[in-house]
Amino acid sequence: MPKYVYDFTEGNKDLKDLLGGKGANLAEMTNLGLPVPPGFTITSEACRYYLDHEAMPEGLDAEVGRHLEALEREMGKRLGQPDDPLLVSVRSGAKFSMPGMMETVLNVGLNDESVHGLAERSGNERFAWDSYRRLIQMFGKTVLDIDGDLFETAIDEAKAAKGVESDLDLDTDDFKGLVATYKTIVREHAGREFPTDPREQMDLAIKAVFGSWNAPRAILYRRQERIPADLGTAVNIVAMVFGNLGMDSGTGVAFTRDPASGQQGIYGDYLQNAQGEDVVAGIRSTVPLAELEQIDKKSYAELLQIMETLENHYRDLCDIEFTIEGGKLWMLQTRVGKRTAAAAFRIATQLVDQELIDEDEAVRRVTGDQLAQLMFPRFGEVADDVKKITEGMGASPGAAVGKAVFSSGRAVELADDGEDVILLRRETSPDDLDGMIAARGILTSRGGKTSHAAVVARGMGKTCVCGAEELEIDVKARQATAPGGVTIKEGDVISIDGTTGAVYLGEVAVVDSPVVQYFEGTLAASDGDELVASVDRLMRHADSRRRLAVRANADNGEDAARARRFGAQGIGLCRTEHMFLGERRQYVEDLILAETKEDRSAALRALEPLQKQDFKEIFAAMDGLPVTIRLIDPPLHEFLPDLTDLTVRVATGDASSDDERLLEAVRRLHEQNPMLGLRGVRLGVVIPGLFGMQVRAIAEAAAELKEAGKEPHAEIMIPLVGAVQELEYIREEAEKVLADVGVEALIGTMIELPRAAMTAGQIAEAAEFFSFGTNDLTQTTWGFSRDDVESAFFGRYLELGIFGVSPFETLDVDGVGRLVRIAAEEGRATRPGLKLGICGEHGGDPESVHFFHEVGLDYVSCSPFRIPVARLEAGRAAIQSKG
Repeated sequence: MPKYVYDFTEGNKDLKDLLGGKGANLAEMTNLGLPVPPGFTITSEACRYYLDHEAMPEGLDAEVGRHLEALEREMGKRLGQPDDPLLVSVRSGAKFSMPGMMETVLNVGLNDESVHGLAERSGNERFAWDSYRRLIQMFGKTVLDIDGDLFETAIDEAKAAKGVESDLDLDTDDFKGLVATYKTIVREHAGREFPTDPREQMDLAIKAVFGSWNAPRAILYRRQERIPADLGTAVNIVAMVFGNLGMDSGTGVAFTRDPASGQQGIYGDYLQNAQGEDVVAGIRSTVPLAELEQIDKKSYAELLQIMETLENHYRDLCDIEFTIEGGKLWMLQTRVGKRTAAAAFRIATQLVDQELIDEDEAVRRVTGDQLAQLMFPRFGEVADDVKKITEGMGASPGAAVGKAVFSSGRAVELADDGEDVILLRRETSPDDLDGMIAARGILTSRGGKTSHAAVVARGMGKTCVCGAEELEIDVKARQATAPGGVTIKEGDVISIDGTTGAVYLGEVAVVDSPVVQYFEGTLAASDGDELVASVDRLMRHADSRRRLAVRANADNGEDAARARRFGAQGIGLCRTEHMFLGERRQYVEDLILAETKEDRSAALRALEPLQKQDFKEIFAAMDGLPVTIRLIDPPLHEFLPDLTDLTVRVATGDASSDDERLLEAVRRLHEQNPMLGLRGVRLGVVIPGLFGMQVRAIAEAAAELKEAGKEPHAEIMIPLVGAVQELEYIREEAEKVLADVGVEALIGTMIELPRAAMTAGQIAEAAEFFSFGTNDLTQTTWGFSRDDVESAFFGRYLELGIFGVSPFETLDVDGVGRLVRIAAEEGRATRPGLKLGICGEHGGDPESVHFFHEVGLDYVSCSPFRIPVARLEAGRAAIQSKG
């Protein structure tokens, strides 16, 4: 029979898969001899069984009972004992941190009898009844699924009746009244009495925590953070320690470094006479952690020592939750803390300088997604017509501009319509997650850097300003009032600065971030700040370790030049069809309407010099580096006027003779499924001279630049090949043109059809390189038309977990990835020196880059802006593959 329950003394930090992050780290702190309340962890394996079978695994009840008895012996009292009750918390704890997304129940074991024992033992009757009402409130919402607003309304009414604003101003009789009110709410809305049996309370709470793994907000968060849906959560049963025992007690959250900037120092929040949920919820205003030194010097000094111990032990920024009970410090949780992108880069290099980690580990600890966040624009100068209306705490950096909204539902609604929005709330809760994801930024009037809004926003890389206390947010009226009577109504455009905490009414212009200036070459690393220096240092190390080259998808000289500045080692995809747009579209129309060989030749002759000039600009920008040019790929009808527009013009008599000829051509070229129709290599086979013209333009551009002392390296790519015979036909034509001009060039193909992947061994006989077109390969493998399915049913697929993430964002390794692997292996079996690359959008996706490294590709190619991301991830992939 599996072991489902582990005492804290039995685990360690490496058992996160089994014990979850919280349980593993509680065990680790216990092993380090830190002051951790005793307890035990029920494994995520038990959770998975419960979710699969809707029943607890056999033997779990007895195993929990044995560990509970051991805990009772250690504490010298029984769960819910009337005269001196042992109380426990029941807390979730998954492998990956999911702040606030799952459930917690505190003070389990209290009932109408034990509340008197707690009052007597603590000498504080008010505390005992406050703890009891908290249990009923949390249990009612979490376990019995009662609307939490019912409890909040009851306590607000109690404060209003007494004429006070803070919970601290309520006395014992007030809490006794609330307990009675809360019990009535439970009876009326749950159809049962509040359970008074302590073990029943604990068992029901455990089931509720297991079930919260599949709560909508937890599912949404996992989807956002790409956390696997099948992990489940562990449950931690911990002896209660009380921060709400009086003013010599309290609760707090600490960071060993600033999670927003990475600066070393004392960061966190503390709240006297409170339990842990009060700090994270942001309902009451906290004080900065440094003020704890004046409140409780002994506990403060002990906390600083523990923070140093944990950071040195974990060799990273640690996020710590603690409680002080009557002057005694207790550690309730630690984990490697979530941080902003800027903090991640700064901390990684700081730890190298402190000799806690090496540069390989530093590169492992930053990600391409974080680097992309650092490249987002920042606010520039503030125009005269834009007014700074207040300032809060910069909780998660960035510049966000959008329409003010006051509910998560409205944020989602407007975002779905393509609007940028800023979500304004007094404080956020886990129920606001969908709105936080939809919004460009988050602004709250309460809470600090450890509030729910701050922690979740940092994890998502979302701009956030918290604790703008001068801002009065009226959610029901859908407006906010700033100092001086300035009113923000729903739909008003506001701008928030997640670095400085500034809030503006109106739109503030944005400028390139310093990191982009560094990549552009306009800001030297030595002239930048600590962040730019950290980025430079880690990028140079990643470049030194990576095996994969990084190229750019670029179609003109300007994009090619920018790509080179960003570190591109060539062009992996130059799309020639983009050169036929604008004024040149007329030449394509002439080609399509050509009725004789002479007319067709004339149209091709007109296009050739234009193409040649384009190629010369690109070759010049990439002098000395390879340039892979894809011959024309899309169906020709895409270069013609819209069928409906032409039909209307002809039907109404407004058409010219050319319009009538064009309509005839559009009808002739019309296809039911153009993605699978006359395009790619099929155009070169069906329309004589089309590909020959393009190859000649490439060859002559290269020849002219070579004559001018340049070093062009052309690679000609034939798209949409499905059979080696197609490639052989076009290759023969291309080789004749190259020989005629006297230029050498590699000739290869895109692998973007399943048949091409499965017959790659044959195709490699005629191809000197493969470039995987993973956009079309994903479409043809799945049988999807991307333009149609993303809006039609992808949302439902993601919701049901059929997709963890869209296969157009991150490569489908099991399906499309297997085809890539087969083609790579069979292609190189035929031609050992075969060059392999990828030029789909996946080339800049961090997770996909790791697969391309593992499968042995030579390069990835992506848009210019994503080149630094691909460089970093290629370095990380090389480091991780070597262990």
